[in-house]
Amino acid sequence: MGAGLNKGITLKEKISYGLGDVGNNFLFDMGQIYLLKFYTDSLGLPATTAGLVFLVTKLWDGFADLAVGTWIDNRKNIGKRGKFRPFMLYAALPLSLMTVVSFTTPDFDLTGRTVWAFATYMTFGTVYSIFNIPYGSMIPAMTRNTVERSDLASMRWAGANTGLLLTTVGFMPIVTAFDNMQTGYTVAAAVFAFAGLALQLTCYANVKERHVDVKRQKEQISLKVGFASIFRNMPLLVLCLVNLFTFSAFNVKLAVQVYYCQYSLNDINIVPYMGFFSILCVFIGVAFVPLSVRRTGKKMTYVLGCLIWAIADLSAWFLANDTFDFIVLSCVAFFGSSFINTLNWVFVSDAVEFGEWKTGKRLEGLVYSFFTFFRKFSQAIAGFIPGVVLAVAGYIPNQEQTSAALTGIRGLMFIYPGVLAVATFIVMLFCYKLSDKRYNEIIGELAQRRNRKVQ
Repeated sequence: MGAGLNKGITLKEKISYGLGDVGNNFLFDMGQIYLLKFYTDSLGLPATTAGLVFLVTKLWDGFADLAVGTWIDNRKNIGKRGKFRPFMLYAALPLSLMTVVSFTTPDFDLTGRTVWAFATYMTFGTVYSIFNIPYGSMIPAMTRNTVERSDLASMRWAGANTGLLLTTVGFMPIVTAFDNMQTGYTVAAAVFAFAGLALQLTCYANVKERHVDVKRQKEQISLKVGFASIFRNMPLLVLCLVNLFTFSAFNVKLAVQVYYCQYSLNDINIVPYMGFFSILCVFIGVAFVPLSVRRTGKKMTYVLGCLIWAIADLSAWFLANDTFDFIVLSCVAFFGSSFINTLNWVFVSDAVEFGEWKTGKRLEGLVYSFFTFFRKFSQAIAGFIPGVVLAVAGYIPNQEQTSAALTGIRGLMFIYPGVLAVATFIVMLFCYKLSDKRYNEIIGELAQRRNRKVQ
C-alpha cells in the first residue's frame, strides 16, 4: 500500500468510527440484554411468546440486512456524502425513536401487547439494518491498508464494548429509580437512545470514504449473481457459520445474566458490577489482540479466544456458586470472547477482497449483510431458546424459582455458550484456510489488476 492511501486516516477518524458503535450498542444492547425481561415481567407476555418475538423479528432483520446490502451495492448515483454515509444520516433519528417505543407499555389486552411487541421490534430491526449495514460495510471504502483496518476493527469493538458496558451498568439503576418499573424502562431507553443518536451523528460527521469506485456503480449486480459470488467465498461461509455459534452464545449470556443474578444469586444489583468488571476484561482483550496477531496471526488468535471462553464457561457450571466466582469466571469468558469479536470485523473485510479476487465482483454491502444475516439468525436463536427453556423449566416472573427453573437458567448461562465456543474452536481451526500470508498475496494480485485497468 502506498503512503498516499493512508494520509486521510487520522486518529480522530478512527475514534469517531468507534464512537459510532458506542451509539449503535446503546440502542442494540438494550434490546439484547433487557427486552426479553421487559416482555416477560413488565409487558406481561408469556416466556414462550416473548422468545417467539425474538425469533421472528430477528429472522425478519436478517432478510432486511440482505435487502439493504443489495440496495447499497446497486446504488448508481453516488453523491458528495458517499456510498454509505447517507444511510447513516437518515436512519439515525428514526432508530432512536423506535428504541424508546419498543420499551413502552400500551394499555392493550394480551393479544394487543403481543402484536405491539412484534410490530415495534420488527420496525426497530429494519431501521437498525438501514443504519448498521452501511456503517459496518464501509471499512473497505475507508482504507485498503490491513493495519488500518485492524485499527478500525479494534476501535469498533472497543466502541461496542463501551456501549455494552455503559448499558449494563447504567440501565437498570435508572429503571429501579422509579416506583413504576414500566415508566423506568421507558425513561432508561430514552436516555440511552438519544445519547446513542448524538454519537452516531458524530461518527457520520467525521468518517470519510476514500475507495468508492463510482464507475463500477453503473454496473448493476442482480441478487442471483451476487449470491452466486457469495457462495464461492469460502472464508466468508466459514465466518458466517462460526458467528452463528459465537453470537448466539454471547447474546444468550447477555439475556440470561439478569435472570441468573436475580434468581440464582438472589441479587439483581450484581448486574452492573458484573458488567463493569467483565467488560473491563474485554478492553484488556481488545488491547491484547494486536500483539497476539503479530505473533501468531489472526486465525490462531481467534481460536485461542475460543479456547479461553470455553474453559471459563464450562468451569463456571461447576464452580460459579457465589458472586465472586461468578464475576471472576465471567471476566475470563468475556476476555476470551473479545478475541473473537474483535477479529470478526477484520475477517469480514478480508472476505470482501477474497470475493473480488475469486469472482471479479466487489460486493461490500452484500458480503457484510450476508455476514450479519447469520448474526441476526443467531440473535433469533438467542432470544427464542431462553424463552422456551424458561417456559419448559417452569419460570414464573418475580417469584422464587423451582430447582428446575434454576437449572435451566444455569445451563443457558454456562453450558450453552461453553459448548458453542468448543464448536467454534473446531470449525475455525480446521476449516478456515485464508492465512495472513495468502491474504497479502491476494491484495497484491488485486492491486496489479487495478493497475492494468487504469493503463
